[in-house]
Amino acid sequence: MGKILGAIGVILFLTACQKEPKEKYTDEAYKTWSKYLGSSDRSHFTTLSQIAPENVKDLKLAWSYEAADSGQMQMNPIVVDTILYGVTSALRAVALHGATGKELWNFGDSTKIWTATSRGVSYWSKGDDKRILYTIGPDLWALNALTGKPIPSFGHQGKIDLRSGMPESAKDKFVISNTPGTIFDDLIIMPLRLSEDIGAAPGDIMAFNVMTGEVQWVFHTIPYPNEPGYDTWENKEAYKNETVGAANNWAGMALDEETGVVYIPTGSASPDFYGGFRKGSNLFANSLLALDATTGELLWHFQFTHHDLWDRDAPAPPNLLTITRNGNKIPAVAQVTKQGYVYVFDRRTGKPLFDIEEVPVPSSTLKGEEAWGTQPFPVKPKPFARSSKDLGPDDVSPYAENKEELKAMLVKADKRIYAPPSLEPVLLFPGYDGAAEWGGASADPEDGILYVNANEMPWILQMSKNDTIKKGMPLGEQVYQRYCMVCHQKDRNGTAASGFPSLVNLKYRKTWEEASAIIAQGKGMMTGFPELSSKEKEALLNFIFQEQDKIEASSDVLPVYSSFYPYRHNGYNKFLDNNGLPAIRPPWGTLHAIDLNTGEYIWSVPFGETPELLEKGIRGTGTENYGGAVNTANGLLFIGATRDGYFRAFDKNTGKVLWEYKLPAAAFATPATYEIDGRQFIAIACGGEKLGTEKGNQIVAFALE
Repeated sequence: MGKILGAIGVILFLTACQKEPKEKYTDEAYKTWSKYLGSSDRSHFTTLSQIAPENVKDLKLAWSYEAADSGQMQMNPIVVDTILYGVTSALRAVALHGATGKELWNFGDSTKIWTATSRGVSYWSKGDDKRILYTIGPDLWALNALTGKPIPSFGHQGKIDLRSGMPESAKDKFVISNTPGTIFDDLIIMPLRLSEDIGAAPGDIMAFNVMTGEVQWVFHTIPYPNEPGYDTWENKEAYKNETVGAANNWAGMALDEETGVVYIPTGSASPDFYGGFRKGSNLFANSLLALDATTGELLWHFQFTHHDLWDRDAPAPPNLLTITRNGNKIPAVAQVTKQGYVYVFDRRTGKPLFDIEEVPVPSSTLKGEEAWGTQPFPVKPKPFARSSKDLGPDDVSPYAENKEELKAMLVKADKRIYAPPSLEPVLLFPGYDGAAEWGGASADPEDGILYVNANEMPWILQMSKNDTIKKGMPLGEQVYQRYCMVCHQKDRNGTAASGFPSLVNLKYRKTWEEASAIIAQGKGMMTGFPELSSKEKEALLNFIFQEQDKIEASSDVLPVYSSFYPYRHNGYNKFLDNNGLPAIRPPWGTLHAIDLNTGEYIWSVPFGETPELLEKGIRGTGTENYGGAVNTANGLLFIGATRDGYFRAFDKNTGKVLWEYKLPAAAFATPATYEIDGRQFIAIACGGEKLGTEKGNQIVAFALE
């Protein structure tokens, strides 16, 4: 009977999907910004038209709000009625009047030091019951949207632990959520950020009841026995998460509200970079999943990277839009990737709308590793970022002073696409953060046009034999090498250009309590390590703070590190010149308009300026960028995102800059646009801090006078 009902469900799903598309732009959702990225289809799109290409040059600052804390804010505000909701850098939820910026309420856990980033909140209502849902650490809170007070009937006094739907083995592991959950009826489906190391928590997709906090369904991205995909793992106990974990959705998801299907991209299985004990293609890591949002039932899937060894997480929610082929309207889902590819599918069936070819790729030279033999390449559209294979000695930056040194490095590095990690340097380009990153793409939902910004920053990927931790090494140094050295380097000097600060003389910048909180909870790109014992944590702090009288030799060796890792990752190192700029020729950031009806590009332009070169009169270089765009039906594309700290409006038909404004701090966030009392506003969070920029603490909004 269950199989019969399941078949009926699929038939009903396909029938619902095959309804005639609605008349263009009739959806009221495109006139508001009450959901993350504007609407459930994550199109970043609006039909509001008061601000137009003809008058955008007249935009003025309408209001600004100064948060109590400063630092990176990645959040995309939402606006319901007249209230703008967002999250500050210290994970305080705030409600502001959308026309004035006046604070109405704020909520945060002042008993802890929270340093992670958040991309915003979710809103749900039924009658007079109006709720804001957002996360602090592993806890999902439900707040009264009008007062900011926790709702006692939700979980335990207004909160649940996201790990409540996970197996017992995950109860003490690092689990948070950076990205707002997706609301469907009375469910919230939650993205999760997890560790990327041995024994990470499982990346289960979980739906919770919005009113009670109870778990409603769970989809296992690392399959259990007798579940689809189980045979793609040679390690038949991978689902137990003793060594393998993650395969999580951290970037968010898109929802087709009409059919009740949620489209969920997933990231790599852990640990990153060495997969010797997770051999196989590793479903459902690095995949796009189409699930029934009511039940969690799998409808179809596609895997973008088999047996990921490069941290090629799907970095952003997909976009739901309509594609026209031979006069026929096709409901589509498009997924941008770190590799710079766009994969486009018929969202009813999962059938690719452009051919995808499985192409042979290099094999691994590391003992115990088995790289997958092929990877899927879309025939169209062409990549929206350059690839390592495109680079030769002549592609060294013309602005570098140490050109010969860089040419030698470029010649030596393995530049093959999907060259697996090895003991020799691999040029990873696009880099770890991608071409596309968490800001994602913006889409015109009916015209089938995709707008995507890209980073063109090369990184060096390299492994070393794991023979550094030895008996007699102080416990704190062992813990440091096991958890911290990959980012902060063996000498604790970090790599500031790559975003990893020096820990030398940390005791003059952070208190013991602050450092302890960061170790447990994470900060920015850094995941937390709550699994450390109190003894290990104290020893680590003594080593980091260089408390010499407390650093003692140890007769023990951390067992999990030496037992499982024959190789270690050498760290996240950008390929830079001696001035700290990208070592390849620009552009280093780009912006594109892609017609997904044909797979052809409408335009591509450099995105942003490099401040160090702009001072010398050198323009058009592009720069690293994090954050997405808003596109309007009347022809505008609004985006911050760049290291140079500007907020820009482009003509979305040509790529021409029509307006720009120097923000109080760089905005590594996606803007939001909304209307109050007939006046259109566009707001963006300016937290700075990332990419070496100055910290900020403002949310600013612009409007016509």
